Amino acid sequence: MRETLRQTARRSTTDHRTDSKEEPAAELLIVDDDAAVLEVLRKMLTGHHWNITTAGNPGEALARLAKHSYDLLLCDVNMPPGRGGLELVRAAHGRFADMATIMISGDDDLAVGQEALELGAFGYLVKPVSQNEIVINVSNALHRRRLRLENRAYQHNLQQAVVDRTKELLDTIEQLEFAERQLRGSHYEAIERLTRAAEYRDDQTGQHLQRMSRYCTLLGARTGMSKDECDLLRSASPMHDIGKVGIPDEVLLKPGKLSAAERDIMRRHPEIGFRILSGSKSPLMQMASTIAISHHEKFDGSGYPRGVTGERIPLTGRIVAIADVFDALTSVRVYKPALSTDQASEIMHNVMTGHFDPGLLSAFFGAIDEVLLIKDRFSEEQQHGGTSLHSFP
Repeated sequence: MRETLRQTARRSTTDHRTDSKEEPAAELLIVDDDAAVLEVLRKMLTGHHWNITTAGNPGEALARLAKHSYDLLLCDVNMPPGRGGLELVRAAHGRFADMATIMISGDDDLAVGQEALELGAFGYLVKPVSQNEIVINVSNALHRRRLRLENRAYQHNLQQAVVDRTKELLDTIEQLEFAERQLRGSHYEAIERLTRAAEYRDDQTGQHLQRMSRYCTLLGARTGMSKDECDLLRSASPMHDIGKVGIPDEVLLKPGKLSAAERDIMRRHPEIGFRILSGSKSPLMQMASTIAISHHEKFDGSGYPRGVTGERIPLTGRIVAIADVFDALTSVRVYKPALSTDQASEIMHNVMTGHFDPGLLSAFFGAIDEVLLIKDRFSEEQQHGGTSLHSFP
């Protein structure tokens, strides 16, 4: 093979460049320690829109690689010292990973071919090789290299697009969360002002709603409600008496005992509150409307407005009934002093028999230490000015 190549070889310069106005020509580096073979290989690959550079040994090849970027390395295996071509490929791939490599050997040695492929060579050719064979292999290697680079660029662009899109989504989510917080704040402010409208027409204080709503949250958690449900309960429970805005002052503010007719008017406030709050898609308003209609129902069915019994009374209504009555009994009113917790427990267990869910009542007084912490906290703050309904966690 080498003798045949020498017979057909002609002198030429080491570097050869082709000019084209089409796509940039691929850069090829051919390495062989036999000058005649090197020239024949150059001639075989000339005329295919490839710029060809040659090197006579691995050292010269590495020097050229250090100064110029090549798309493909065509390298003989058996060059001094020993199989210097394999060492060249090993060194080149460590520094020029994007370069395609094809190796040529005069030995049909499967182990050498396997080693070349493991080093990253795109092909392994055994001499003698025809011009068609070597051109096809070089073309395929360049095509595979181009696809690999395009795929890498695509993956990079895709990853960057994902990063950019993720950032956009995070920015959007942040904006939506900010808007939601603003809306929720406005929503809660509207609720607070709405409940104040009922408060100012009654003798209850804002501190009553602070304590009562937290008693409800405590008892709700004791019954297994989720945090989200407890948060809703805390916000919805202060609206339990909103229907009192529809009760005439002469009935609502009457200092003495109500007549039967006046009592019937007063008992309309749960239904008035339900009509005010119902029809909304908001989970908060839905819970508030349920509480409004059910918080005066009694476990034994003697309550109003519908006379519902037992667990047919919504859980939230049963919870609010206990929290509301306990706070009323243990708070000062213009017409009565505050009762102790023991007195309140005695009344709620033994005097108001059948009014409350017995399981919930036991759970409430089972948490009396936490109840008293809430009571003491807001009783002290009441002496130092008002507080917002949602000022405290």
